[in-house]
Amino acid sequence: MQNKAIFLMGPTAVGKTELALRLGVDYPIEIISVDSALIYRDLNIGSAKPTAEEMARVPHHLIDILSPLDNYSVADFLRACNQEIIAINQRGNLPILVGGTMMYYNALINGISQLPEADLSLREQLTLEFRQVGNLAMHQRLVELDPICAAKIEANDIQRVQRALEVCILTGKPMSLAQQEHKLPGLTNCNYLPLAIIPTNRELLHQRINLRFEQMLQQGFINEVVQLQLKYPNLSAEHNSMRCVGYRQVWDYLAVTIDLTQLREQGMAATRQLAKRQITWLRSMDVIAIDDPALELANLEQQIKAQLKNFIND
Repeated sequence: MQNKAIFLMGPTAVGKTELALRLGVDYPIEIISVDSALIYRDLNIGSAKPTAEEMARVPHHLIDILSPLDNYSVADFLRACNQEIIAINQRGNLPILVGGTMMYYNALINGISQLPEADLSLREQLTLEFRQVGNLAMHQRLVELDPICAAKIEANDIQRVQRALEVCILTGKPMSLAQQEHKLPGLTNCNYLPLAIIPTNRELLHQRINLRFEQMLQQGFINEVVQLQLKYPNLSAEHNSMRCVGYRQVWDYLAVTIDLTQLREQGMAATRQLAKRQITWLRSMDVIAIDDPALELANLEQQIKAQLKNFIND
């Protein structure tokens, strides 16, 4: 008998977590986080981590499982997520995968290649080169090393360009070739329902993003990063945890490379760019699209429940 799982995908600030909690009122669900920031302990405000009260309402998994000093690969997520899906089904509950890290979803659907882990010294070197020559020049370098991979990545997607360059350098071969070798399968023995909130009202989404980032600053986001630096003296801007959107900008502010106005502007802009990339991913995937012009949770909830009715009874 196949296991079952629900994907609840969507861009940042669209209301995925609250929707999942609402579903928990009517369905025996457990939430699996699909978010590359929520895996880290002590990253609370900037990651919009669910509160203790919210996590008490519905069981949550893959949250607060690592130190900010730890690396966590897509392969690590894939293994852990498969284990959680099996365990939740064995308990007679329904796993709902909630988050916006599209590479994780893509791995679940298509499987992944087992690529080398990040090398911090190489990453620091590449970061310095990005600052010296700019995004376009570094993207052109990727074009020369791996034109197939470069064609799939925008020049302003610094994190993915940098990772592709890392793999090219560490393996001595194009990332597109390395990805074809040593394939790790995705979901195993699982029937899944891929629901995706794809908002057409971009202006409203951007307003939400800007408001949420401002609220994070008011809640003490800057001090949160200060406390991270104190608690983890070896933490650097090149650790995966500090490459998360928002954290990188606060780090730069604390390093006095940008001022508070620039922090606010760059943090909001980076989050909007993230949302754009998430929507681009979703439009390229085979998903059941859900939308409401006003992004009203009640309307989105009803659309989701209509899809769940047939899926659960299958």
